[in-house]
Amino acid sequence: MALNKKGSRRITVDGIEYRWRIRRKPSYMQGLCWTPMTYAVEAAGGSRPGTTLIVTSGQAHPSNWVGVETEPIRPAHVAAGIRAARDQGWDPTRVGSPFQLDRSAGFIAQ
Repeated sequence: MALNKKGSRRITVDGIEYRWRIRRKPSYMQGLCWTPMTYAVEAAGGSRPGTTLIVTSGQAHPSNWVGVETEPIRPAHVAAGIRAARDQGWDPTRVGSPFQLDRSAGFIAQ
C-alpha cells in the first residue's frame, strides 16, 4: 500500500530518500489517548511501492480530544525510527505486509 503523497514530508536518511506522514485526525483510540500516535514511512523513489513502515510513537496524538499536551514528531525522531527499523530487518524496497516498529515504551494511557 502506498502512502498518500498529499500531506507527506520528505526526509533523507543515510543517503536514501523517504516520505513520512502522520494521520491528520486521530483514530478513536488515539483521540481518547488510549493508544499512542503512529506514523507511516516509505521509500520515496522507485516505480512501485515497497513495504511501508508503521512506527508507534511513545506519545499521544496532538489532536487528541482530552487535552493531553504532546511533543511534535520531529524529523530526528523519524530518522531514528527508520534506522532502528532497518537494523531490525525492514527493507523498504521489498513488497510485503507493513513492518511494525513499536517505540511506545513508557506510554501511559489516559
